[in-house]
Amino acid sequence: MSDQDPPLNRPARARAGIAAFFARHRTATRIAAAAGLFALLGTGAVVASAATGAPAPLRPAAAGSSTSTTTSTPAPSEAPPPARPVPTAATAASPLRTCSVADLAADPRLANFQAQVVNATTGEVLFDRGGDTPSRTASVLKVLTSAAALRVLGHDYRATTTVVAGSAPGSVVLVGGGDLTLSRTPSGEESVYAGAAHLDQLADQTIAAWQADPANPPLTSLILDSSLFGGPGWDPSWDRKELSDGYMPEITALQVDGDRDNPSRSTSARSGDPVGRAGAAFADELGGGVSVSRGTAPAGARQLASVQSQPVSTLIQQSLTVSDNALAEMLARLVAVKSGAGNTFESLQQSTVAGLAPYGLDTSGILIADGSGLSDDNAVPPSYLTRLFIKINAREGNLGVIFDGLPVAGGPSGSLSYSDRFTGENAVADGAVFAKTGWIDTGYTLSGIIHAADGTPLTFAVYALGDVSDNAKQALDTITAGFFRCGDNLSNT
Repeated sequence: MSDQDPPLNRPARARAGIAAFFARHRTATRIAAAAGLFALLGTGAVVASAATGAPAPLRPAAAGSSTSTTTSTPAPSEAPPPARPVPTAATAASPLRTCSVADLAADPRLANFQAQVVNATTGEVLFDRGGDTPSRTASVLKVLTSAAALRVLGHDYRATTTVVAGSAPGSVVLVGGGDLTLSRTPSGEESVYAGAAHLDQLADQTIAAWQADPANPPLTSLILDSSLFGGPGWDPSWDRKELSDGYMPEITALQVDGDRDNPSRSTSARSGDPVGRAGAAFADELGGGVSVSRGTAPAGARQLASVQSQPVSTLIQQSLTVSDNALAEMLARLVAVKSGAGNTFESLQQSTVAGLAPYGLDTSGILIADGSGLSDDNAVPPSYLTRLFIKINAREGNLGVIFDGLPVAGGPSGSLSYSDRFTGENAVADGAVFAKTGWIDTGYTLSGIIHAADGTPLTFAVYALGDVSDNAKQALDTITAGFFRCGDNLSNT
């Protein structure tokens, strides 16, 4: 037999074992139970303290130990809300402007009206009606042509007409240099272009140079070279009646007096053959008896004579003051040739826009069909003109040349001095509006600078387009006089 206790069934043995365990470990069990109860009471106190805001009681120190304080980890605080964005600089408040020209802008004589007015000092747009929409400008385009010419040609550039020896014995070649102001009037007598070069001066030099060489045979042949400008000489978008009405010649590199029938009249009928007219006049100055033909000068030909136009600065002022189409086309074509873009109407878009680029203004949307503005195919937004005129008013670079050529309301000369401009109540702006006029069958325009009544310099551009009549000019003058009266108080409503 074994020395183990006698066997019992399993449940009985389990109960007996548990009882024996507790009998042996009664003291330890009581201690553990007391500790658990204390822990529960402590937790309740902490919870109660959190709920009431009262401080939790300190945990009592164990007997026989030194007193210590338990540091609890604070609950994480909420993140501060993100700072509200604020502007880096305070935005200046715009003044409340109260001077309205809305009734003037609604004048039916203005038809399809576009406009923009800008404070030239601050650059702030004060008034806008379709100011960013490119549209036909009529003769206001001459301002862009002039600005491009000042950049590409320079203010002191002069167009030169020359005579060179021909390849055949007894022949000379008259080479057009693009000077449409060259005059057939006698020296000492002014044409419509004051200070222009004269054919008789060119003929005298030619004869003297020819006769200086005893080996030369008699001069018997004159060849006309107008190849500097390519054809056609007439833009397809122009109305042919402008030729007979006396506002525009064929554009050729060789002609005299802008091909006018009457060299002393600004508006005078033009011929259909400006090169032929110039050749016949020069042949007469040579003494007659010479045949006249068309051709080109031989390469490296000996120069016999030359005369020059007035400088570009003078040509611009002559062009702007009376809105001379021939001069504007002359400048535009010379810009194209000098820039390397070509020598035809098709080259003007590239050459003119490139010539304007150095002024740093956005030229997108600008379309250039000619240099004078006669074509309906030109397109310039009023906003481009107001920005360009800010620079003109400041006389940046050589742009003061343009300012000096602008017609002046009520002035002694120019297209704003006529009896139907700035009359009656509009005469209040006399002497204070410096602007380029424009007129074609489908629109009237005016753009420039206003020295307003309150002393504010304004730049402006106004277009009356579509089904318009001559009285659109007076409507443009009226709203411009309104801008003058309002000055910086001009309202856009």
